[in-house]
Amino acid sequence: MIEAARRKAPPASRPHLRGVAEGIIFEDVQFRRADRQVLAISELRLAERRVGLIGDNGSGKSTMLRLMNGLLLPTRGCVEVEGLGTVRHRKDLPAKVGFLFQNPDHQLIFPTVAEEVAFGPAERGISARQARQQAIALLERHGCGEWADRNVNELSGGQKQLVCILALLATEPSILLMDEPFSSLDLPTRLLLYRRIMALPEQVVMATHDFELLPAFDRVIWLDEGRIRLDGRPAEVLPAYRAHATIVGAGDALTS
Repeated sequence: MIEAARRKAPPASRPHLRGVAEGIIFEDVQFRRADRQVLAISELRLAERRVGLIGDNGSGKSTMLRLMNGLLLPTRGCVEVEGLGTVRHRKDLPAKVGFLFQNPDHQLIFPTVAEEVAFGPAERGISARQARQQAIALLERHGCGEWADRNVNELSGGQKQLVCILALLATEPSILLMDEPFSSLDLPTRLLLYRRIMALPEQVVMATHDFELLPAFDRVIWLDEGRIRLDGRPAEVLPAYRAHATIVGAGDALTS
């Protein structure tokens, strides 16, 4: 099954990428820690509206996301986001890319919801009063206007994650990167947050183990030991990964 899916999927390589201003581009990218290679991607362009990243723990998903927003810089090669190289234009990336951490408590820094959502606009130079007005208007558009003066510590996990997303949207990025955004949420909350994310106009690149949420994505990339194992439509990639996981799980059971 894996071999059949590999033959169907489009190749990971995307020739003639340089100079393309839209989407995210990897060219001859390697990332190393000490003497260990963590990620190696020769050529790749991500222009689809919804892209999922899957793979075993330690396969390179989080590293790949962090290379896209400049939290990590490539050891070799070039990563470009809408024409901006992440090394040369690192300080300009927050205007293009929003990053959602797995744990919202690692992202929330202000005591109230309105302050959290207003921070990004205020950092872009508008007055504190105008930033608060924009924040409240954004909260109201998403049905959360009554949260404005609530302490973030009073919110549920799903509410905190939504506030983090709205705080990113307040900076008007064109790309949202999400690292396991549903991992600590119960199923109803995950489904509600998923529907909100799918309705956003921004490009979303999401690393996740929630495969039941991926069939509606445009593209799924399976990372294996820091390399692209398979790249294509969800209907092609997800069954191949499940088959791999079943084989690996059966092998582990036999040796335990």
